[in-house]
Amino acid sequence: MINDKLNPSLVSRFPELVDLLASVDTIHSASDYSSSAAQLPHTTRDASKGECRGAKDPVVVFRDGPFHFVPATLSQPLRIEFGNADREFGLSCIVESMRGGKGPAFADPNSIALYKYAARVAGSDANVMITGETGTGKEGMARFIHENSERANNPFVTVNCAAITESMIESILFGHKKGAFTGAYNSAVGLFKEADGGTIFLDEITEMPLESQSKLLRVLQEGEILPVGASRHEKIDVRVFCAANRDFAEEVGAGRFREDLYWRLNVMPVELSPLAHRPADIIAIAAFMMIGFQKRSKRFISLSRCCVQRLKEHNWPGNVRELSNVLQRALVMCDGERIEADDLIFAGARLKVSPKQDDVSSRPSSQFIRGRDLHSISKNVEYEAINQTLEKTNGNRRDAAKELGISERTLRYRMADMRALAA
Repeated sequence: MINDKLNPSLVSRFPELVDLLASVDTIHSASDYSSSAAQLPHTTRDASKGECRGAKDPVVVFRDGPFHFVPATLSQPLRIEFGNADREFGLSCIVESMRGGKGPAFADPNSIALYKYAARVAGSDANVMITGETGTGKEGMARFIHENSERANNPFVTVNCAAITESMIESILFGHKKGAFTGAYNSAVGLFKEADGGTIFLDEITEMPLESQSKLLRVLQEGEILPVGASRHEKIDVRVFCAANRDFAEEVGAGRFREDLYWRLNVMPVELSPLAHRPADIIAIAAFMMIGFQKRSKRFISLSRCCVQRLKEHNWPGNVRELSNVLQRALVMCDGERIEADDLIFAGARLKVSPKQDDVSSRPSSQFIRGRDLHSISKNVEYEAINQTLEKTNGNRRDAAKELGISERTLRYRMADMRALAA
């Protein structure tokens, strides 16, 4: 295990690493990590530089000054430099770099316990019901269980039941034969058949019509599907995961969801807590996201100590999805190589901070200018378009300006106006 082999110099300098890496050891063995990350425990220390490293190992430098993150290349190892002010974010970056981007990021004791349970669930072939608020990462959990199961090398198919019309859901799930209905010019394989040998994840399953629910029940009971227009059933081998934002018990009680189907699906329940209930996960997830953004934009933006504190104080009604949105907005709004607390824009939520700060941070991002006159409306549309385009280009101003049809200088002026209005 990583913790058992951790270099004593790193432990003495960063004792928190022992607890943080417990989340790594919970699920993965040391052999699961990339070769460079796996060698971090075997580092040696240059006391004169405050540096921990080996010949090919990631370099961790603890010193005063700005945060510095240089990703590994074919010829150079990963290098992370930070001081005491950036200790919490720096340690999270070390852990997420060691994990190599595998699986969900977590550090909270409750999350560690949940993923221990999920790892055991992965070892079975039972159906799984995942519950939790919107944005808590239900699909991520489903993917985690699949990737740690014996079906990991087979398909993982996701279906948003709420996005499929009632008239088409059976055809999309179970397939259809040529001529089965108007417009069926060719036969089609359904998603269950595509997932044969693997896992299918039925998200928003409470939106499925009752008639389709009865056919899904037969699939679970008999292990076979009947394509629309077919006369013979087809055998399949699929593990079924499902999720919904609605309360299953309430839906069953109201007659909108079949009770027998509920019990067939709810073999292994997994409940995801709101992000606000697992505060230690916030910075771990933020570090994971910032490293991911760096891979796409080719530059690393760190989080200041005040920014980290502000993130921890927010109540996150949108959970992990909101955290991702807030960080992407901050990447757009920040100047330089660090996100400050003032760069954070929380849409439709309130911070547990002083009234002066609250007044700014709680303002919806889509309403930079108040008023219903034509000028105000057109400016709001313009600023929202800039926000969306910058998010789409991962903060790359040159690409965003090109897509918007304006010069990069004009884009900088518009962003300065947006920053002034949000202040």
